[in-house]
Amino acid sequence: MCPFVEQVQLMTGRVIIVGASHAAAQLAPSLRQEGWTGDIWIIGDDSAVPYQRPPLSKDYLSGERGRESLQIRPPAVYEKHGIKLLKGRVVSIDRASRSVLLENGERYGYDKLALCTGARVRQLQVPGANLQGVHYLRTLDDVDGIRGQLQSATRVVIVGGGYIGLESAAALRRLGVSVTVLEVQPRLLARVTAPEVSAFYRRVHTEEGVVVLTDWAVAAIEGDGQVAGVVSTDGRRLPADLVIVGIGVIPNTELASGCGLKVDNGIWVDGYAATEDSRIFAAGDCANHPSRLLGRRLRLESVPNAMEQAKSAAASICGNRLCYDGYPWFWSDQYDLKLQIAGLHDGFDNLVLRGNPEQGRSFVAWYLRGNQLLAADCINRPKEFMVARQLLVSGIGIDPAHLADENFDLKGLIS
Repeated sequence: MCPFVEQVQLMTGRVIIVGASHAAAQLAPSLRQEGWTGDIWIIGDDSAVPYQRPPLSKDYLSGERGRESLQIRPPAVYEKHGIKLLKGRVVSIDRASRSVLLENGERYGYDKLALCTGARVRQLQVPGANLQGVHYLRTLDDVDGIRGQLQSATRVVIVGGGYIGLESAAALRRLGVSVTVLEVQPRLLARVTAPEVSAFYRRVHTEEGVVVLTDWAVAAIEGDGQVAGVVSTDGRRLPADLVIVGIGVIPNTELASGCGLKVDNGIWVDGYAATEDSRIFAAGDCANHPSRLLGRRLRLESVPNAMEQAKSAAASICGNRLCYDGYPWFWSDQYDLKLQIAGLHDGFDNLVLRGNPEQGRSFVAWYLRGNQLLAADCINRPKEFMVARQLLVSGIGIDPAHLADENFDLKGLIS
């Protein structure tokens, strides 16, 4: 999974990082830590220096955090390390001449290239999707557009019952906005969690005043210039002053495929974040990497993955060896709920609950295959989350009864 990477002595050329993402913000200073003394450029088409995206659907949407507080690092840090931030959009890569072409016609050469292009929102493909008042939520500008219309919007419809949709609903309810969530599947979070966890989140959002409608497929968005309502495939109509669409993302792989690199659900890299071109690397949401622990390839959309993979890419660029191979983890904040997820639940055949999801707001859903732990959804259970991460790494067999027993000290399983 992590083959040997040939030591490269060149440490004084130019590294161009494409994309002002979380991965880029980690990769650039990591290059300095690994010993790169040459130029480091970050080229991104966003309107701000690299910033945190998770708060966009939470504290930033609710107005509890400002723009500057979202910066991953202040501009002074990039200046201190001699990292150049260049605004622009890269449209192609020429591997033969080792250069990138920008949309404005400028071309820049590189010695090493890192693709941290992230992902973009999946567009809703129905009539009326381009009406004024239909928004997506991926960038600062997206959220600013939503916030700018909230004072005149009394009925907000969110299309998509995944984490982005539910986090947005929670943030808007804190502002007292009327919110309806539409989900095409029979339950919320259908792709990422068990029915018991889905039911829990439906209960909590209903208690908080959100109207949740499942089995609701959008056929069209109505309005004369400005959105006025949403229509389902079976003819139901729902009034709306503002629509937020959160139906997933698509990895930005066009630059890689355009220059002949292998792409399949992300840019293919090895365990050291290296592509098949020895001068090009990739990290973050756009990269598909092998996992020795999970025994398969995967592409992850998470901040921890982006940061750790970026460190591996920086080491590889500098000719060092740092294999990235950890268990994934994620989180989601909604109301007073802190959901922390360890591992991936694909292929589980046994769900064990620690606590009661039908009452209160704290429990754990353990996902097992036989007696092997695959993942854990920990809602307001930080101690169990830390244990879950350790259990996943250990790979030990576990008695499901111990996971369910609130009186059993799970730390004993680790020791």
